Parts: sequence; C-alpha cells; structure tokens
Amino acid sequence: MAASATRAEVLKIYKTMLRESAKFSFYNYRMYAVRRVKDAFREQKAVKDLSEIQRHLLEAHKFLDIIKRQAIVGDLYRFEKLVIEVENDKKTG
Repeated sequence: MAASATRAEVLKIYKTMLRESAKFSFYNYRMYAVRRVKDAFREQKAVKDLSEIQRHLLEAHKFLDIIKRQAIVGDLYRFEKLVIEVENDKKTG
C-alpha cells in the first residue's frame, strides 16, 4: 500500500513540477526547467528504498517552491517572444 501511495505522490509532484515549469515566460528558462525536471526524475527512476524516495520527494518539493517563485519573478520582466516561439505559435494556431 505504501509503495502505491509513494508512486502516486511521485507522479503528482512530477506533473506539478512540469506544469509549473511551463509557466516561465522566457523560453530558455522554460525549456531548461522542463528538461531539468525530466532528467532529475529519470536519474532517480531506479531508486527503491522508501526512505531515499522520501528524501528525494522532500527535495522535489523544495525545488517546486523555487520554480513557482522564479516563474512569478519572471512574469515581472516580460520579453518579446523569440523567433522559435513565434514559429511554434504559427504551427499550432
């Protein structure tokens, strides 16, 4: 039971971190944050020890707080969209 609860908790924090990372207004920060979250979770994929998983979850929550704060600060300083963003908007829109 604890393993399934832990798995659900890990998936929840992973999705939340990705969602919050996507809120960065500056493209380079946004792509870096998303890539870093994915890489960090991929690196820890094989961890089985519950105490170590809990330690990583605490660390992930700290990083989630940092991501949220930085996304808010980034919104205070808006930049023009980069060429790659404008072209992506044309393709999706």
